[in-house]
Amino acid sequence: MNLHRPAKPQHRVVVTGVGAVTPLGLSIEESWKNALEGKSGIANITRFDTSAYDVKFAGEVKGFNSDLYIEKKEQKKMELFIHFAMGAAKMALENANLGTDLSGYGPRAGVIIGAGIGGLSGIEEQHSKLLERGPGRVSPFFIPSVISNLAAGQVSIKHKAMGVNYSVTSACASGVHSIGEAANYIRNGHCDVMIAGGAEATICPTAMAGFASMKALSTRNEAPEKASRPWDKDRDGFVLGEGSAILILESLEHALKRKARILCEVTGYGSSADAFHMTSPTPGGEGAAYAMEMALRDAELSPTDINYINAHGTSTPVGDGIEVTAIKKIFGDHAKKLVVSSTKSMTGHALGAAGAIESAFCVMALVDQMIPPTINLEQPDDDCDLDFAPNKARKSELNHVLNNSFGFGGTNSCLILSKFKQ
Repeated sequence: MNLHRPAKPQHRVVVTGVGAVTPLGLSIEESWKNALEGKSGIANITRFDTSAYDVKFAGEVKGFNSDLYIEKKEQKKMELFIHFAMGAAKMALENANLGTDLSGYGPRAGVIIGAGIGGLSGIEEQHSKLLERGPGRVSPFFIPSVISNLAAGQVSIKHKAMGVNYSVTSACASGVHSIGEAANYIRNGHCDVMIAGGAEATICPTAMAGFASMKALSTRNEAPEKASRPWDKDRDGFVLGEGSAILILESLEHALKRKARILCEVTGYGSSADAFHMTSPTPGGEGAAYAMEMALRDAELSPTDINYINAHGTSTPVGDGIEVTAIKKIFGDHAKKLVVSSTKSMTGHALGAAGAIESAFCVMALVDQMIPPTINLEQPDDDCDLDFAPNKARKSELNHVLNNSFGFGGTNSCLILSKFKQ
């Protein structure tokens, strides 16, 4: 019996829209402009009293107006991370000129939006109500407002996307995993359009206390804007951020048929596990290297084809050096020729939204042929000896860019975006 089946033809996947809400701005345009200018979105926390906390700063989203994206009566049913996702999704659909009602696509339009933690601040609030006022005072909207998949769920409901609808939760790799998995639904012919990205809003007392007790956060309270400094000798931990970024993915056939503006192409996706430790990467960077190698193989590219890496680059003493080790393992001599930067130096680390925000920046890098800088890099660590685009954006010919995202639990995800060519 012949059990061989021919491989299904794969559809090319293109990006036709981007939306973002970040500590650098309330749109992708504003966020990207400020990133290229090397501005910091990190400042003292305004959301709660930090007088008792060891760390008093973060990358908050400033001035976000939920009224622009969600009816007032619906807002109390959604935690802030969902608000951010709703805003970024609407902007992305408008940017793609797709309209905001996808009901005509039936199950051919889907949503995957990752979140690492979900509505932690809502859990805090409702738990306090439970303890102080009893179980009858807990909101009936509590559960659906805090669970991670409701960012995707609410976006699906709002825009009538009736295809696949779920959340990827893989800590700080969630955003890239979401975009990569969404691309696969199009590649394999299951969908024509996907709304994909990440959302997070965990700048709240419990998160700040928890990360601080792990000694994971920078304690540079005297100069918050200088605190996130990937690869610098003086780095002392990451800075918590928040926000959302959404990409609109389409099959190439669908995008050409509707004469869409194509921003770039999704060409490679890889994921792996360190299988080592719950928070620390493997010392040799093997897990991260596997994910990068898989993405290159998926894209049918050689290491020398990559021009720029938007790195995970969190500003932690251990993680930054291991990522450099992993890059050298895969790229060899070419590692010294490509440019690597960390936009977390400006946004902080948005956890489940981080990879999506950085993917959005990679899209813009390809569109504008510009590389965003790593700010606060004043004296590189001895082992961190790559070209990190210190403190100033630069013009560069970009054909293929790589985005790295790694998370607690040893989860790794990498995405390759490429300049679109017919």
